[in-house]
Amino acid sequence: MGVLNWTRRGVLAAGTALALSMGMQAEAQTPPGVLIVGQIAEPKALDPAAVTAVNDFRILMNVYDGLVRYKSGTLEVEPALATDWEISEDGTEYTFTLREGVSFHDGAPFNAQAVVFNFERMLNEDHPYHDTGPFPLAFFFSAVETVEAVDDLTVKFTLNAPYAPFLSNLAYPTGLIVSPAAVEQYGADFGRNPSGTGPFTFAEWRSNEAVVVEANPDYWDGAPGLQAVVFRPITDANTRTAEMLAGGIDMMVEVPPVALSEFQGDAFQIFEQSGPHVWFLILNAKEGPFADKRVRQAANYAINKSALVDDVLEGTAEVAAGPTPPAFAWAYNEDLEPYPYDPDKAKELIAEAGAEGAELTFYVTEGGSGMLDPIAMGTAIQADLNAVGFDTRIETYEWNTFLGEVNPGLEGKADMAEMAWMTNDPDTLPFLALRTDAWPDKGGFNSGYYSNPEVDTLLEEARVATDQDKRAELYKEMQTIVQEDAPWVFVANWKQNAVTSDRVEGFELQPSFFLLLDDVVKN
Repeated sequence: MGVLNWTRRGVLAAGTALALSMGMQAEAQTPPGVLIVGQIAEPKALDPAAVTAVNDFRILMNVYDGLVRYKSGTLEVEPALATDWEISEDGTEYTFTLREGVSFHDGAPFNAQAVVFNFERMLNEDHPYHDTGPFPLAFFFSAVETVEAVDDLTVKFTLNAPYAPFLSNLAYPTGLIVSPAAVEQYGADFGRNPSGTGPFTFAEWRSNEAVVVEANPDYWDGAPGLQAVVFRPITDANTRTAEMLAGGIDMMVEVPPVALSEFQGDAFQIFEQSGPHVWFLILNAKEGPFADKRVRQAANYAINKSALVDDVLEGTAEVAAGPTPPAFAWAYNEDLEPYPYDPDKAKELIAEAGAEGAELTFYVTEGGSGMLDPIAMGTAIQADLNAVGFDTRIETYEWNTFLGEVNPGLEGKADMAEMAWMTNDPDTLPFLALRTDAWPDKGGFNSGYYSNPEVDTLLEEARVATDQDKRAELYKEMQTIVQEDAPWVFVANWKQNAVTSDRVEGFELQPSFFLLLDDVVKN
């Protein structure tokens, strides 16, 4: 393949041509300086306030910055658009000093007024440009009472109570800062026309084909080493693997475990790293068989999670014991043991509950953020459930369609659904998906309608506790109760992976599960 003129459209045209050249290694030679990434799905939007999936976050983190960011290789917070900050003694005021001389990609200045605009847009439903999507993560900032521009380079957040995860949440994609001018220009279409301050500027988005970003030579933290990055949605894992082997893409994330062995050798680099991930099944605790705790426990006993981890996932994960990933070592309850595989116990509980032969509707996705090998996982789970007397019917959906079915809640639709979360703090997943006030009709992600007042109290207390030991104690107690209540089937904690070609240098996987590409070089 000859060298193309790598304009925005040239990159896309080449990506399409390369997709047709699988198996022709010599011809599928991507150009130096342009990184082509095989993503697991089409992004929903490129507006940090309106998306929830790590698939989308992997693009956003290269276009935008937050006030703070995670230090490379950790979940520790370090300065970004803010150079430093002060916290009041009572933990309710955070005052940030902003970086001077930074501009958004559209040329508008970054300043305290821009920060105020971002958070008012997210948190104030009456804001003229309020748009947080149907299932916002604005929950992250529900403690924020006011955001004030003290002067051009100083901004003060006042919280309604101490909130331990606040800085960490500012580093999460929901806290990324967008250009107010671009929001005002594009309105509801801003998610297709993003403008931030990050290392790459948005160039083009062709639906179901590619999102292209180009190097920002004026980036405040130094110009990136790449000329451009092309994010290509390749939903089918086998196709993504074939393209990587053929040289049509330079990097793929979430490599199917069965495919890892194909990338041994000098032509590829394999990356693996543990992070805060949990793969689980949401059970409909509001109606149907799983409204009975005994039946929910039975599902946990019925599913052979060790076989899923060892055989389907080929040892790339560990069996989960509860709702909190062990990667949060300080908050993880090590006393919890996973539900053992015990089909006889499952049958006994099902009989006690009078649920023999219960029909189950099970939502499965073709693939998505952190979903591992969801179709194979779903098929194996279906077999295990049917083996103890259930009649399980699978419905399979594309990722964004799947989220549109699951996030509004399972009531009236399904008894269970696959789900995976990758989080930044032990507060995030349980607060957004296990509290009574996180039921979908209240704006949260508790799609199975689990409710336990004791869990609600523990989570509320944990997020305002400023002492980490106290927080840990509360989280550990929460995990014990939730494991017993079994609102989910706790399946696996994954070790994330990625593969790059040997032409890619300077890449590292992050425990946040984001792709940070500003230090990457491609020869």
